[in-house]
Amino acid sequence: MSNPNFHELVDDVFLSIEDSIEDSDTDIDYENANGMLTLTFEENASQIILSRQFSTSEIWIAAKSGGFHFKLDQYDEAGAWRNTVTGETMNQSLSNLCFQQSGARIEFSF
Repeated sequence: MSNPNFHELVDDVFLSIEDSIEDSDTDIDYENANGMLTLTFEENASQIILSRQFSTSEIWIAAKSGGFHFKLDQYDEAGAWRNTVTGETMNQSLSNLCFQQSGARIEFSF
């Protein structure tokens, strides 16, 4: 994947995450700055941080339970971002991480 395309794809993912949060009935604040998307859960002030890794063309997620790396699956028709270790999709992982940290159920689709 070319580097300019990577930034465009990640921008789209981050915007989709923001839209999903806005559409949900949850108390999650988000800030998109400097290539990172920070989700802050108001009830306990915990955070999940998503960052773009230009050199590896990955999105990294840092959460209370650990750090996770996701790469775009070039062979998936839907263009899913997958965990580089487990193969789980990023939308499912992020949904699970939000639930673990706040009890909030959010469906992400990107």
